Amino acid sequence: MRIIAGSKRGMKLLGPQSQVSRPITDRVKESLFSVLYKYDLPNGAIVADLFSGVGSLGLEAISRKARFVTFVEQDPKIISVLKRNIEKADFVNESEIIRANAFKFGVLLNSDSQKYDLVFVDPPYAASMDVQDNSPLSGLLHLLGEQVVGDGIVIVRTDRKVSLLEQYGEFQIIDRRRWGTMAVTILKKANE
Repeated sequence: MRIIAGSKRGMKLLGPQSQVSRPITDRVKESLFSVLYKYDLPNGAIVADLFSGVGSLGLEAISRKARFVTFVEQDPKIISVLKRNIEKADFVNESEIIRANAFKFGVLLNSDSQKYDLVFVDPPYAASMDVQDNSPLSGLLHLLGEQVVGDGIVIVRTDRKVSLLEQYGEFQIIDRRRWGTMAVTILKKANE
């Protein structure tokens, strides 16, 4: 696991100590960021990385010129690895870590109360199998409606067998991709 491109290209990331995590592969991460370039992201964006694990997606975003990334992770052991990766990349001033259950709080607004341009939502697969209107994932996407700018993008990573609904609150699906055992769904918020 490494940073693929940008200012920290090639930097190896420290991995989690548990087998519970399912880090995104470098090939898939590179493909995902190629898709994001169509939307002029992450350049200059305020980004949130929910269920961030050791920070692979958020750190990639900073390396590719995101302005700021808020990492949301619940597991204190994983957070300690995340902190080491942020320090190793020298991205301390471009990031913050919030220890929280993202399903309950979303991302919260950062210290400047700015809304987010891009949000990565990467929960454990077991927690994202139910995507119906009353599911935790649906609740999270409704919360993010208040935390994301108009025209903001949310990326949801799930098992490839999972198909999200076409719309959640203000978010509409604009693209779906499948790579290996995973699916990535890109949703865009209606312009305010």
